Amino acid sequence: MSDPVTALQGATFTGFATVREIGPLGMITLRAKPDARGLQSAIRDCTATEIPGQRQILHVGGRAAGWMAPDEYLLMLPYAETATALSSIAQHMAMSHHLAVAVSDARAVFRIEGEKADQVLAKLIPTDLAILPMGELRRTRAAQVAAAFWREGDGFTLVCFRSVARYVSDILASSAKIGSELRP
Repeated sequence: MSDPVTALQGATFTGFATVREIGPLGMITLRAKPDARGLQSAIRDCTATEIPGQRQILHVGGRAAGWMAPDEYLLMLPYAETATALSSIAQHMAMSHHLAVAVSDARAVFRIEGEKADQVLAKLIPTDLAILPMGELRRTRAAQVAAAFWREGDGFTLVCFRSVARYVSDILASSAKIGSELRP
């Protein structure tokens, strides 16, 4: 198997906030009803977390489980462990209707960091970031493209489709240019 390559090979922009592509990350979309037999053990085995609640993302180390919809979860783990995780999910959920698909190579992931990281996203997404709690995952649009994001540490993590990675990187960088900070 060839080595994974991120969409923009780790592109970084530094302005009044830092925007950088991170990864490669292992990502699995898991579709199942929240009460499906084996769901909790499948998620715990892959991410060491519980089943996330509505609009919640749970982290343990470099792993996470996020709620994407009433029957959809995004599992994040080290890239090299994706195939093993899919096999584990299949075993835990063998008696339940579910769908588990690796989406690692179909997504791009960005970190927006720094004291004014919220200003970068505030220009692009229709969310009041002042009231967004730590641990809440939002699915929305970032300048008209589908994205999911959450507050983490001193910034935000944003996931989008790989096909629009260059566009998202460019709009994030443009939004973070020194001199374009939001004024109170």
